[in-house]
Amino acid sequence: MKIYDYAGKKNISGERIREARTRLHLTQTNLAVQLKLSGVDVERDSISRIEIGTRFVTDYEIRELSKILKVTPAWLLGME
Repeated sequence: MKIYDYAGKKNISGERIREARTRLHLTQTNLAVQLKLSGVDVERDSISRIEIGTRFVTDYEIRELSKILKVTPAWLLGME
């Protein structure tokens, strides 16, 4: 059986992504641009869906998000 959500969401990092993004005073558009510059093609609306938990987040997106947001991947995943 495939699990497509966890506790009603498609990811566990969305809330922390939003927290780190707002701490750095980045808009969703700014974050999407920085991701594109790092080679990850994500639109602004995808950032919104990640933050509210309706879109999956891949491992390479977590890696790049952690670099841009100046946090560890473990922090984004709620492990620290």
